[in-house]
Amino acid sequence: MRRQLILSLGLIALTAGCAAGRDYAAPAALDLGLPEGYTRGGGEPLADADLASWWTRFNEPALDALVQKAIAANLDIAQGTIRLRQARESLVQARAGYLPQVSGSAGTGRNFDSDAADRNSFSVGADASWEVDLFGGIGRSVEAARADLQGAGYDLAAVRTAIIAELVTNYIQLRQSQERLRIARETLEIADDTLQITGWRIQAGLVSSLDQEQARASRASTAASIPTIETTLAGSLNRIAVLTGDAPGESTRALEEARDIPVPPLDIASGIPADTLRQRPDVRGAERTLAAATARIGVAQAALYPSLGISGNIGTSALSLGSLADTITGGLFAGLTQTLFNGGRLRSQVRSQEAAADGAFAAYKQTVLTGLEDVENALVALDAAQERLDQFVIALDASNNSAILARSQYRAGLTDFQTLLQAEQSLLSSRDGLASAKAAQAQAVVQLYSALGGGWQTMDGKPE
Repeated sequence: MRRQLILSLGLIALTAGCAAGRDYAAPAALDLGLPEGYTRGGGEPLADADLASWWTRFNEPALDALVQKAIAANLDIAQGTIRLRQARESLVQARAGYLPQVSGSAGTGRNFDSDAADRNSFSVGADASWEVDLFGGIGRSVEAARADLQGAGYDLAAVRTAIIAELVTNYIQLRQSQERLRIARETLEIADDTLQITGWRIQAGLVSSLDQEQARASRASTAASIPTIETTLAGSLNRIAVLTGDAPGESTRALEEARDIPVPPLDIASGIPADTLRQRPDVRGAERTLAAATARIGVAQAALYPSLGISGNIGTSALSLGSLADTITGGLFAGLTQTLFNGGRLRSQVRSQEAAADGAFAAYKQTVLTGLEDVENALVALDAAQERLDQFVIALDASNNSAILARSQYRAGLTDFQTLLQAEQSLLSSRDGLASAKAAQAQAVVQLYSALGGGWQTMDGKPE
C-alpha cells in the first residue's frame, strides 16, 4: 500500500502544472477590426461616474426616482440577478472537484439463534475518493465556471442598461405626448374661434358657406388627432409602470400632470472605439463567453489522458458499542484509468469545443461591431436632431407670424379663408414638429448613452 501511495504522489508531482488546452488571452483590438476613431464625435471618454448615472443630467427628479425604482423592482433585472446566483453556485460546484468525496455509514442489527443467546451487532465505516487533477480538467472546469459567472454579471449589467434606457425613453415620450396634447387642444380652441368667425361672416353675407364647411372639416381633423395622442400617452404611462415593477394604473398617477419635455445634456464625448471594450457590458459579457468556451477545450482534452483516482475506506464492527474501537480496518488504493477505444467520441468532443470557441469568437467580434454601429448611429441621430430642432424653431416663428397676419386680414376681409386655413395648419404642424424635434433630441442622447454602455458602472456586485 505504501508503494502505491508513493507512486501516486510521484505521478502527481510529475504532472503538476500540466493543464490540457490553451491558456486564454483576450483578442487584440486588431483581431476585432476596431477603427482608430468614430466618424463623428470623439474626445476623451466619459468617466465611469458620468456614465453610471447619466439620466441625472436631465435634471428631472421624477425621472431619477423612476430609475431608482426600476433598478430595485424591475422583473427583468430580478431574473438576471437570479441567473447570476445560479452561475455563482455552478462555480462552487466546479471547485468541489478539487476536494475528496467522503461518505459515511453506520448500522446496527440483532442476531437470533435458537441454540444461543441473542446478540446485537454494530458497524461504523467511511469511504473516501479523490480524483487527482493530473491534466487540469478540473482546473479548466473551474476556469470556465468563473468566466460564466463573470459573464452572468455582465448580462445582468446589460439588462440593467437596457431597462434604464427604455424607461428614460418612455418618460420622454410621455412628456412629448403631453406637449402634443396641449398643442392639439389649443389648436382646437382656435378652430372653434375660426368656425365662429366664419359663421358671423356668412350671416353678414361676406362669404359663402364654403368657408364654414372648410372650417368644420379642419376642426374635426384636429379633434380626431386627440384620441390618438391620448392613446400614445396612456401607453407610455403603462409601460413605465411595468418597467418599475408595478401594475398599470395608480402607480403612475402622479405622472399624469403635464411637464415640459426634458432638456438633454449635449456635451457628451464619445471617446474612441476601443473604449467600447471597457464600457459596454454586452461586449464584456461576450468576451467572457469566449473565455469559458476556450477553457472547455481543455476540459475535453483532459478526458483524452489517463486519470488518477485515490480511494480509501475505514471501518469497524463489534457486538457492543463499547467495543467498536477495538478493531479498526481500512485500505488505501490508487489506480490509473485510460480510455483505449470509444469510437472517436472523446476526440470529437474536443473538436466540438474548438468549434464552440470559434463560434464564441465570431459572436464576440459581432457584438463589438454592433456596439460601434450603435455609437455611430447615435452620433448621427444626435446631429440630425439638433439640426431639425434649429429649423423647427425658425419654422415656428415664421408660421406663428403668418397665422397672426392671416387671421387679422381675414377678419378685415383682406384675404380668403383658404389662406387662413393654410396658415393655421402650418402653425399646428410647426408646433407639433418642434415638440417632436425636442423629444427626438432627448431620445438621441438616451441612444448615445446607451450605446456607450452607461448605467451599470456603480451597480452592486459589479463583475470585474
